[in-house]
Amino acid sequence: MAAAAGDSVKQPLLLQRGHPSHVASVSSPSLPTAPPGFAGRRFPGGLDVPNLKKRGAGTRSWIRVEAATASVQTLEVDKATMMRRCELPARDLRLLDPLFVYPSTILGRERAIVVNLEQIRCVITADEVLLLNSLDSYVLQYAAELQRRLLQRAEGDELPFEFRALELSLEAACSFLDAQAAELEIEAYPLLDELTSKISTLNLERVRRLKSRLVALTRRVQKVRDEIEQLMDDDGDMAEMYLTEKKLRMESSFYGDQSLLGYNSVGAGTSASAPVSPVSSPTESRKLEKAFSLCRSRHDSVKSSDNTATEHIQELEMLLEAYFVVIDSTLNKLTSLKEYIDDTEDFINIQLDNVRNQLIQFELLLTTATFVVAIFGVVAGIFGMNFETSVFSIQNAFQWVLIITGVIGAFIFCGFLWFFKYKRLMPL
Repeated sequence: MAAAAGDSVKQPLLLQRGHPSHVASVSSPSLPTAPPGFAGRRFPGGLDVPNLKKRGAGTRSWIRVEAATASVQTLEVDKATMMRRCELPARDLRLLDPLFVYPSTILGRERAIVVNLEQIRCVITADEVLLLNSLDSYVLQYAAELQRRLLQRAEGDELPFEFRALELSLEAACSFLDAQAAELEIEAYPLLDELTSKISTLNLERVRRLKSRLVALTRRVQKVRDEIEQLMDDDGDMAEMYLTEKKLRMESSFYGDQSLLGYNSVGAGTSASAPVSPVSSPTESRKLEKAFSLCRSRHDSVKSSDNTATEHIQELEMLLEAYFVVIDSTLNKLTSLKEYIDDTEDFINIQLDNVRNQLIQFELLLTTATFVVAIFGVVAGIFGMNFETSVFSIQNAFQWVLIITGVIGAFIFCGFLWFFKYKRLMPL
């Protein structure tokens, strides 16, 4: 009875607080059901994208080139697996997505190098290269060439695997851009020469399209050049790219920690066992000596690894410098072509100014001739009027007026000709 009274008291309170009157009972709780016909209805204003994939559901095709065996295979891996495999954030893998347009980038991370150079989009690790699969011939050529170089590796070549893969990426990008620049040069120079000889709307439109392609190609070449120059100027970024040294350092530190743990476990087991004689037990000084020797060996290994990293930084800098020269030469070609186009435009503008000046001069001559003819018209109009003047009484007055008017007009016309021919006071 008390519980029922309590429920009857609580229910009005719930109603006063604005709760709905159809409160579910405690004995049989249930969720409100959807009204009939509501199933399958979309929210108003919702997006309906048929090809939109859920997060983590889409996979991409990757070409894997292994460093140890130089084997090439195709993998179907999703983005989350790639992030765990290479320990890369999502924003780095987004640079390799063909759905987005990003400029050329080379990023050094803890366990990988992210390369986005024109058609070559790959992730380079110390053990493998994961190349984004594409129908482009440059991608397939990159995988085949890397496999060939790994199989035919020279004996004296001590360049790490990641540097060899990066070198091939730079070589492919530089050769691709240089080939496009050479193709643009072959097409541009005859077209510009034809435009200087014959100015037409068709030639001007072709030059406009050519200049648009030139500007886009120059921007791409400039980005690759700036990326290489930025890497050359930063020793930290170049040291970050030496993945083999970091891998060996992690392995050596791991094995050193394992040996140190084994040594400590052995010491703990000896101390926990039955007491032995003082002659056979190690002294405290010997334990300290072993600890100091272990620390000294670690310090020497770290120092030697630093020296090795410095040497490899110099190797990477020389490698980048070689391709910096190549891409800078391509940029100089495009700059020279742009200057030639600008010179051609200036020459065409001078020709058009000359034609415009000739038209203005011809217009002034016509105006002068019209003025001279108008003088004769004025004389004829005066003598054609219907009134008596003393001029009409003079014998041959009309002929004399015409002669004087013609002389004055000829003098004015010749003066204009002399002025235009010798003074050259024409607007430019």
